[in-house]
Amino acid sequence: MAEISNGTDNGPPDDGGLLRLGEKPTSWASWRADCWMSPEPFDGSAERLPGRAFPIEEEWQWEYDFHDSVVHSPLLHGIYQHGSVLLGTDRPGEYWTLVVTGPQRGRVWWLRDGCAAPYANSPSERH
Repeated sequence: MAEISNGTDNGPPDDGGLLRLGEKPTSWASWRADCWMSPEPFDGSAERLPGRAFPIEEEWQWEYDFHDSVVHSPLLHGIYQHGSVLLGTDRPGEYWTLVVTGPQRGRVWWLRDGCAAPYANSPSERH
């Protein structure tokens, strides 16, 4: 991503363009999730930490599986802040990320309100 192109000029990232490395879409800072289950609100201004481990290895739909905020809140915040770089967005609340650490390294994930899931056609899915 950084070697071939560092973002695109095909339009604003909030309209489907590829973000520059380290950039956040405009909607990231103001996004308010309907299904954000953590007692601590999403902090779009917080520094993202791509060097930390991406915390999950399979799809998680927290709006259906959020039983213990002591366990799940750090995990939920980690999904959005750790182990990945933001690629872009289709609309506020739907973000594409490239995981850069851990077992999911090299896979594209889709983060959306209430769910995080690997993109089915990521490199590790192809045979």
